[in-house]
Amino acid sequence: MDMKTYELAIVGAGVAGYAAALAAHNLNMDCLWLGERGFGDKVRLAERVRNFPAFSGSGAELAARLEAQRAEEGIDLTEARIDGVYGVKGGYLLTQGETTFSAKAVILAVGVETKGSLRGEREFLGRGLSYCAVCDGALYKGKRIAVVLSSPKYEEEARYLASFASKVVCFCLYPAPTLAGGNISVRTDVPVAVEGRERVERVVTKAGPLETDGVFLLKNSAPPEALVGGLAVEDGHVAVDRAMRTNLKGLFAAGDVTGRPYQYIKAAGEGLVAAYSAKEYLQESGK
Repeated sequence: MDMKTYELAIVGAGVAGYAAALAAHNLNMDCLWLGERGFGDKVRLAERVRNFPAFSGSGAELAARLEAQRAEEGIDLTEARIDGVYGVKGGYLLTQGETTFSAKAVILAVGVETKGSLRGEREFLGRGLSYCAVCDGALYKGKRIAVVLSSPKYEEEARYLASFASKVVCFCLYPAPTLAGGNISVRTDVPVAVEGRERVERVVTKAGPLETDGVFLLKNSAPPEALVGGLAVEDGHVAVDRAMRTNLKGLFAAGDVTGRPYQYIKAAGEGLVAAYSAKEYLQESGK
């Protein structure tokens, strides 16, 4: 059966991604919205939101209002953590492990993730450092792996890696992990860097180095250039123009991933602009 190709795929389910999905819905676009439910920890865990017009309350209350609107509008979210976006003839392919989606245009609204970031992370990407357990776990059969987890929700991925590796050392950046046992051990010190020559050879913490064959960083969002090859990045953020266009045709970006200020209102506005720009791009290109 041929894969369905959507007009637009939106990657990310925070405020920017939702604003883009809402705008695409109102523009009658055939849209695939991909991400995790709940509008992100940044929203849900905020003690108080004071920068969103006509709203005053906790982040949990804002998330509840967004969810109520989503349900009322009938906007569907496909739960997926995309690990790759690849340009192909006619648009883009998006992957989650072995699952593939297709779209003519894409909006990246993946936010930024500083928790678990390491010195040397970008330099060793693809050379012993990965963000996707399902994609690359089998490459480490019988080898030693260091895994940095930003949340308990990634513990199952660490166990998956342990099914291949001889030894898995987990650095859990949250309290009370439940991973220890078998060939998995947990360390409480925090890694600060990855080092090596041609490939990763060690993880460095304040307690000293740990020799390893590979490092997996399991967190909510990977650097955008790790998702999309050839994407222009400036100071760690996706480079966009005022229409939220990136350097790649048919690829747009919105929200924290495009830079500061990391504010809900900025994210919402950029999501709206990105959706309108994607619509214009599809019309002008005849796709």
